[in-house]
Amino acid sequence: MDAVMPQECETAQAALGPRCDQTPQWAQLRAYFERQGRQLDLREAFASDPQRFAHFSQQAPEVFADLSKNLWDRGSERLLLDMARACGLQRHRDALLTGQAVNITEQRAALHTLLRRPRGLALPGDEPWVAGALKEVHQTLDAMLAFAESVRADAQITDIVNIGIGGSDLGPQMAVVALEPYRVLGKRFHFVSNIDGHELDRVLRNVRPEHTLFIVASKTFTTLETMTNARSARAWFDAQGGQDVARHFVALTSNVAAARDWGVTTTFGFADWVGGRYSLWSSIGLSIAIAIGDAGFRALLAGAHAMDEYFRTAPLEHNLPVRLALLDVWYRNFHGFGSRCIAPYHANLRRLPAHLQQLEMESNGKRVDHHGRALPYATSPALWGEPGSNGQHAFFQLLHQGPDVLPLEFVAVREGMHALAGHHQMLLANALAQARALMQGRHSDCGHRHFPGNRPSTFLLLDALTPASLGALVALQEHRVFCSGSLWGINSFDQWGVELGKQMALDLLPRLQSGDVAGLDASTAGLLQRMR
Repeated sequence: MDAVMPQECETAQAALGPRCDQTPQWAQLRAYFERQGRQLDLREAFASDPQRFAHFSQQAPEVFADLSKNLWDRGSERLLLDMARACGLQRHRDALLTGQAVNITEQRAALHTLLRRPRGLALPGDEPWVAGALKEVHQTLDAMLAFAESVRADAQITDIVNIGIGGSDLGPQMAVVALEPYRVLGKRFHFVSNIDGHELDRVLRNVRPEHTLFIVASKTFTTLETMTNARSARAWFDAQGGQDVARHFVALTSNVAAARDWGVTTTFGFADWVGGRYSLWSSIGLSIAIAIGDAGFRALLAGAHAMDEYFRTAPLEHNLPVRLALLDVWYRNFHGFGSRCIAPYHANLRRLPAHLQQLEMESNGKRVDHHGRALPYATSPALWGEPGSNGQHAFFQLLHQGPDVLPLEFVAVREGMHALAGHHQMLLANALAQARALMQGRHSDCGHRHFPGNRPSTFLLLDALTPASLGALVALQEHRVFCSGSLWGINSFDQWGVELGKQMALDLLPRLQSGDVAGLDASTAGLLQRMR
């Protein structure tokens, strides 16, 4: 695919430097990998370098990271850093944070960091429109949080039903679940995303119209799954004798007119430079704000902003999002690892893998560069995972003794927030043990009992799971994804790949009713006829 991009896209790319494989360091990294990287043994690396842990671990805002159990050394890291500089990563980072149109295929900024920037704060190099946009961000934030406080204080509202999909569901749901100890008492939170009616039906069977607030989250107010579920919820509300739609339905949308026509008078919008998977910081986070309140939501934003500032100012060699991205490129393009497992050792982070799946795979699941040219290398790995210690009894067998090396990312929290004696220490011991066992392995002459070891892992540690630390953790992952995408020379902020299936679904829906299979392939036609 060699599509010709508009001239302005060419200019934007030219200002940002070459992609990773067009730098001298790419060939040097290839030679270094063949000479040393392929054979690196973590056990020997620790034995030969007493400072390995100190060098490959660091504190970032709210997050401590141990990268020492990964299959790299100081030589490979140095070459990767030189490659990042040659790619113009620092300039691209500054362009992102100051509102330049880094989303070149849609010719707009990707300034989700503005959503958590303090009121009135200007950054060097800000685009002229940013100051006005920041003022609007805070006006919307203040109004949204005031509304959230009114819902929190309304004893008649006992159930909050968030209807959205993708970023309008995954981020808010992840945060509401993660921050359960901070949630307001007396209210239940439900999330409906799937167009499968079983999901909405299950929620509606457990709520009453007079006690329920429905949040309809769709930027355009046209998203197929969201609006189908919203119409069904509205029909249920009317059929159950619900009164005052304006009180029980609120819209998170930029299409205020469509929401008003639908009967919704309370709306909170967000700008087109807020991508869905980066939107939990915006009015899309209303369910989070209702759950944890004004102070909690502002702490979430403050934690993310602290990570933003750190990302903006820390030197590349001590910049955690950058180091994680370098490791991602090293693993994907040199070691050939095709996936990464996320294992949060905290039950309240059980939806984190799902959020990170969208964040990384929708952002960096691309096969062409900024110019629309096919890439000669792989990009995003497949992300997957479950909370520990459940995963230990499901897929860790594959991680320890399977034929493929699958990097693992642990996320642990030093302090628990329950009073059950012994549980949290046992959980942490399991996390430490699994990371150590993956690296150390165990020799046995019996092949069934032999663990090869030298399996890589990253360990991220929070002191406590709070709104601030969650905000920092998610922002860390956002910046990591941006950096790896920047090195690969791709646009991490569009998602054209989600469109084709949607368009085909619109064509197939009436065919399911009519039975018309004209022009369809034999498989689709046969399946359609079986479904009728």
